[in-house]
Amino acid sequence: MNKALAAALIAALALAGCSSTRKEYKAAQEKNPGLCPNVLVLRDASRLVDFNGEQKAEDIAWTAEIENATLACRYYGDKPIEAEVKLNIAFGKGPKADASSHQYVYWVAVTRTDREVITKQEYAVPVKFGDGESVKRVEQEINKIIIPRANDTISGSNFEIIIGLDLTPAQAIFNRSGKSLKFPDL
Repeated sequence: MNKALAAALIAALALAGCSSTRKEYKAAQEKNPGLCPNVLVLRDASRLVDFNGEQKAEDIAWTAEIENATLACRYYGDKPIEAEVKLNIAFGKGPKADASSHQYVYWVAVTRTDREVITKQEYAVPVKFGDGESVKRVEQEINKIIIPRANDTISGSNFEIIIGLDLTPAQAIFNRSGKSLKFPDL
């Protein structure tokens, strides 16, 4: 037998021995059988304006606005959907803020598309503003959202992940009123 042919056969056998037959390896190679859930920011809860006084710019204490949300997901077979969400949120300190830090709260809900809420989780974000700093942008990452599936025929397109800021009733009414207070440095 030719030495080059023997070396090629040995190399091929060595490479074949490196491939794994474990279920985890195989599952990692499989593609999602369907789409990921939609991720959306609830319009009425996408921004927060907290006043300390009247509803005018000079009486704003704190603000927040969800600027962007992205989602990645993974599922195969009859396993649950594992999703990861990244959010970009701009937090603001207004002229009537009474401290250099503030704790904001947002929530993430998993729903069946256009139906009931399956789960809802709140997340607190403490934000500290530096001297003269009025806006702070933060990226939040939620690493593991688990969405159960009844069987392997249920795809991610049957679910939605909805995100919003935790608002008081007065803040929700302000958002729905269509009033807008935008600032030059936002």
